[in-house]
Amino acid sequence: MPGDKSISHRAALIAALSSETSEISNFSTARDCASTVACLRQLGIYVEDTGEKLIVTGNQKLITPQEPLDCGNSGSTLRILTGVLAGHDLSAMLIGDESLSSRPMKRIIEPLELMGAQIEATDGKAPLKVRGSGKLNPITYKLPVASAQVKSAILFAGLKAKGRTTVIETTQSRDHTERLFNGFGVPVTTNADLSVTIDGPARFTGGAITIPGDVSSAAYFVAAAMLLPESELSIECVGLNPTRAAFLSVLSSWGADITTTDVQTDRNEPYGTINVRGGIAKPANEAERTLSRSMIPSLIDELPLLAVVGSQVSGGIRIQDAGELRHKESDRLAATALNLRAMGAEVEEFEDGLQVFGPAKLRGARIDSHGDHRIAMAFSVAALIADGETEIDGSECVAISFPEFFELLHSVAAT
Repeated sequence: MPGDKSISHRAALIAALSSETSEISNFSTARDCASTVACLRQLGIYVEDTGEKLIVTGNQKLITPQEPLDCGNSGSTLRILTGVLAGHDLSAMLIGDESLSSRPMKRIIEPLELMGAQIEATDGKAPLKVRGSGKLNPITYKLPVASAQVKSAILFAGLKAKGRTTVIETTQSRDHTERLFNGFGVPVTTNADLSVTIDGPARFTGGAITIPGDVSSAAYFVAAAMLLPESELSIECVGLNPTRAAFLSVLSSWGADITTTDVQTDRNEPYGTINVRGGIAKPANEAERTLSRSMIPSLIDELPLLAVVGSQVSGGIRIQDAGELRHKESDRLAATALNLRAMGAEVEEFEDGLQVFGPAKLRGARIDSHGDHRIAMAFSVAALIADGETEIDGSECVAISFPEFFELLHSVAAT
């Protein structure tokens, strides 16, 4: 798998803010991560791409960019970078494409302004004009919505605050920022009450890291192997962070034959080999077929894919408490329901989730990706098990996270 997108964003930002030169191997090929690198270059950070690795020369003092920082389609770039800029004495405009400009940004504006940054927005959305401060205030802030991006923005800002900054979650979100902060010399404490604390001011030490394969990208191949009988697939050196790999447990509970081997760590991030054998070995009970509450944040990227898999599960599946999916690159609940129905599945859509009835015999259809990479890839898996040809409109959007997707899928799909 290409390098993990979430870890790549954070590794590049940490390297940029460190006290020395860092080498990042297997950096993500996603267009989103290229947006982060381009923004860092505009801020005065020297980044060399050798083809094998990124070499980033750290600099504690960022410069005022001459042009707006274009975050493209990347919510991680815009939200986390805003937290970085909040702690620097400069002004910058952050912009994005049409999709990113429709996504809610008040969730980062409120805590960062409490810390002392000044942020102008358009109806709480991008473009954002950030006026940072070299002397931020530490805060204790409870997240109204579980969001690793918002948590990360506050923690990056906390690097420049004098005192203890605390972020409190009601449900644990992905924890790459905490793991990497500790791995690069800035202590972060995660407490039993789901609070995360950092004492500032602080600075990273930098160094080398190899980014593990992207587990969210691996999910499509794992699901395809599960759904196609007699398949055998191994995916090496893929990230196994527990806040990201929960879909493996879900698929196993639905009857998949999945094991992990050769588990190791790099900068506190676990990785290893995922092994899958095709077929559904046993029926799942109703509790196992319901995805809700605290499960949702660790499954958020895989929910459209799990809805596709759920159409093949005896008794179907139910997804609830997932209203956040309506505010991604597309309204992923609506897009998933629309496309599953086009392929012959029965789906009930409600405000914060879906009921997918199964097992359903899928048929080839014309799929609308809505320009959303996760929808395009999820329905590529559906197309593999459907009768007849499937055409996915806007399939080029997969380059946002996984440019190699179709080539790699073709290489492993038997004909």
